[in-house]
Amino acid sequence: MLSRRHGSHMPTEGGNYTHHWGYFSREVPCTDDAGACAYLDTVYHGHDISMMYSAIMWAVILGILLLCFIGHYCNPITRTMTARIKTANDTECPRRSQSSIYRLTRMFDSIYHRHFLREALTPIFGHTTRFNLLLLAILIGYLTIFTFVGIVYKTWYSPVEGRPDLRTTRVGLGPWSDRIGILAYALTPLSVLLCTRESLLSLLTGIPYHHFNFLHRWLGWIIYIQSALHTLGWTVVEARLYQPQPATWNEFIGQQYIIWGIVAMIFLTFLVVFSTKWAIRWTGYEFFRKSHYIIAMLYVGACWGHWSKLACWMIASLAVWLLDRGVRLLRTLILHTGAHSSDTHAVWGLHVPKAQMTSFVSEEDGDVVRLDFKHDHRPWEIGQHFYLCFPELSVWQSHPMTPSSVPGITPQSHTYIIRAKKGLTQSLAQIARQPRLSSSEPASTSVVLSGPYGQSIVDNDLHCTDDINLLCIAGGTGVTFILPLLQAIVLTSLFPQRRSQVEFIWIIRRKENMAWISAEIDALRTVAASCPHFRIRVFVTRETASDLPPLALNEKEVDLIKRTSSSSSLTSLEQPSAPQSPFAVHYLGAAATAEGSTHPDVGACLTDFLSRTAQGPTRLFASGPTGLVSSLRTAVASANDPAKVWKGDERYDVQLVHDDRLEW
Repeated sequence: MLSRRHGSHMPTEGGNYTHHWGYFSREVPCTDDAGACAYLDTVYHGHDISMMYSAIMWAVILGILLLCFIGHYCNPITRTMTARIKTANDTECPRRSQSSIYRLTRMFDSIYHRHFLREALTPIFGHTTRFNLLLLAILIGYLTIFTFVGIVYKTWYSPVEGRPDLRTTRVGLGPWSDRIGILAYALTPLSVLLCTRESLLSLLTGIPYHHFNFLHRWLGWIIYIQSALHTLGWTVVEARLYQPQPATWNEFIGQQYIIWGIVAMIFLTFLVVFSTKWAIRWTGYEFFRKSHYIIAMLYVGACWGHWSKLACWMIASLAVWLLDRGVRLLRTLILHTGAHSSDTHAVWGLHVPKAQMTSFVSEEDGDVVRLDFKHDHRPWEIGQHFYLCFPELSVWQSHPMTPSSVPGITPQSHTYIIRAKKGLTQSLAQIARQPRLSSSEPASTSVVLSGPYGQSIVDNDLHCTDDINLLCIAGGTGVTFILPLLQAIVLTSLFPQRRSQVEFIWIIRRKENMAWISAEIDALRTVAASCPHFRIRVFVTRETASDLPPLALNEKEVDLIKRTSSSSSLTSLEQPSAPQSPFAVHYLGAAATAEGSTHPDVGACLTDFLSRTAQGPTRLFASGPTGLVSSLRTAVASANDPAKVWKGDERYDVQLVHDDRLEW
């Protein structure tokens, strides 16, 4: 293979050999012509450097992960310098002190959110933050620099035996092609790590697994470009520079390792093409997901067959993939196996809960289905989500959904709000509609859970500290991410004594959408009526205030909605000093008819909220469509003011926590 690859003579028997990791052993001394020997010196030296560069790259990656692990689990610098105080009910809560270390930490947080939270180059990279683009730029910069460093840019000539009219040309293209091939191999385990659901990266850093999707997608493009250039480079070398032709090319292309390389390139092309947005729309998301799993592992196997001397990278990729699938299956079995309470006694075995479905029919916007069920298992953390599979519809599909209920005493109560679109959710909505045609019991369906996944968004500060200002903004069914947080904080005995401001903004299409969570809204509205520091505002984007919301309200509540809905508009945001109702419904339908589509200015909402806060940092929790999250990133970046934060005005330390998996 060495002789065929570099056009040199076959090694002699009984020679001395030097070992090179990931490559052929080399016979020394070289017995070829001077040009071939000088070229082989360059090839082996370049390969050894390439292996060193790939090792350095992984050393840097592991070092960064170690720092993230230390910062997440055992941070030596406490991020909140607190002094303990006693509240009215003798419960200890932290109050923030304004030490230099604390203010410096807050200032750096504000700098990050002001400069790296914004989006950039959205036509190319989509809706992602500058921080993600910075990480991608650093990776591309490293790969670009070390793809060319250490390559000998020189030309060597060798005579062709029996053909005095021809000579073989050797240049640095061969070692350069090997370099990018080695880097592509070394990046493959990282690509697999970035896309796993049972993410080792999330375990080490505390960052939810879906936040790595951006880097996974673009790392796939990088590996594809590297592989294409690797293939093109060796095609030019073997089909043009090496002589005689076409005998050299025919011998080269018939080798087994080259055939495996071609197969690997075909698999990689399939992965890239069918991961584009237009291909996913054409074939469907489920085809993309299942084919991606299968073809990716076939690609790893083909890479192993192409260059088995670097199988260590492929073994690592397979190990990560198998670990992800195995842990995922094991967690699902544990979640559904064990002792489950029945009406009279505990039952041991496999238990699949039945979810009661409530249908909210809308011909204009599509149906919304509410699922309610109970299941015995350990409580999840607020902000985490489950993957739901409906075996009566399909055992091959599962969808990520955030429970809108608060975890508590077993059996855990699960509530999900699902907007029906296409595929499985549309079938789910059709089943939920069936009870409307008869007097039978509400429709139900079996649910298989997998999870929970993600990170908690409620820490001790939010539960207990009374000087953190909370602004919660949800769009449509994104309320499922916000609602448990509000219930955990607002519906507690400590909340009436809270000093900071809390506001809930819900953007919906029609006023009847409030019926999705009517009981939960009623409970929050009751607290808002007695707590001046808590306010609820609902923006209805596609209707006017001509009709009342179809909720079962008493006369006092109906009068409140009449007064707030008849006078509320976006102009109220421009007048912070105007009286604010604890519960207000703003109808934007008239403006939508005139302008095509109107949504509230979330930047103005944030500015108004900050103007009413007194002290303490601000946290903004949001969930909804991509456009909403994009607008909030810009608004939060503009609201952060590091200079004011350093001076002690923590209101302008605004942090955004959002659930970017949910759609409208």
